[in-house]
Amino acid sequence: MELEEGDIVLCTVDRIFGTVVFVNIENDGEGSIILSEIAPGRIRNLRDYVVPKKKIVCKIIRIKDGQINLSLRRVTQKEQKEVLEKYKQEKSYFNIFKTTLKEKTDKIIEEIKKDQTLYEFVEEIKENPKKLKEIIDKTEAEKILEIINSQKSKKAIVKKTFNLTSAEPEGINQIKKILSQIKDAEIKYISAGKYSIKTEAENMKKADNKLKEILSGIEANSKKEKTDFKIIDR
Repeated sequence: MELEEGDIVLCTVDRIFGTVVFVNIENDGEGSIILSEIAPGRIRNLRDYVVPKKKIVCKIIRIKDGQINLSLRRVTQKEQKEVLEKYKQEKSYFNIFKTTLKEKTDKIIEEIKKDQTLYEFVEEIKENPKKLKEIIDKTEAEKILEIINSQKSKKAIVKKTFNLTSAEPEGINQIKKILSQIKDAEIKYISAGKYSIKTEAENMKKADNKLKEILSGIEANSKKEKTDFKIIDR
C-alpha cells in the first residue's frame, strides 16, 4: 500500500542522530522526525519522548525524493489510540492465522497485504467470509473464522467535553431539556456549564461517527433553545 502525506502510521524508533529521530515505518521503510516535530514547546531531553525500539504513532507531513518526513506532535490522542489498538488486534489476528496455517502463514499474509492490512482484511471477512475461502482451504478458513468470531469484541470508547450554558431566565430548564434528549451516550456534569460525553461502538470509526452525530444533535437543539454550545476538545 502506497503511503501518502497525512497518513497516520505506526513506527519503531531505530536511532537518534543529533536532534533527528530515525524510525522504521511498519512495513514501509524508513522515515525521520526533526526536533520541532517531536513535541510542542521546548524539549529538554529527547529521550523523554523517543527511545530506540519504542513504538510510536506518527503523521506523514512530507514525502519527497524518497524521503519521508514525520511528525509525532501532530498526532491526536484519538489517532494514537486507534492505531495502537489496531496494531494489538492485528498481532492477535496474525497468531490465529499462524496457529491454523502453520508454514503457509507468511505467504498468505503477504498476498493479503498487497491490497490492505491484515486488520482491514479480517474486519472485512467478518462480514464477508467468502473472501477468506477464496484464498485458503475451506476447512482452514472455517477454523480461522470460528476462532475470530469467538473472540470477545472489545468496544471502542470515544469521549469529549463541551460547554452548554444559557443567560435566559429559564436557562437551567432549557439545558435539562437538551440533555434529556440525548440517547445512547453517557453525560457527566463537570462544572459551571461544562460536561463530558462518552459513547461506544464496535470500532473507533463507528464510535467517532456516533459521537459526532450526537454532538450535532445537541448543537441543533441548543440553537432552538437559545443556549450556547461549544465543543472544548475536538
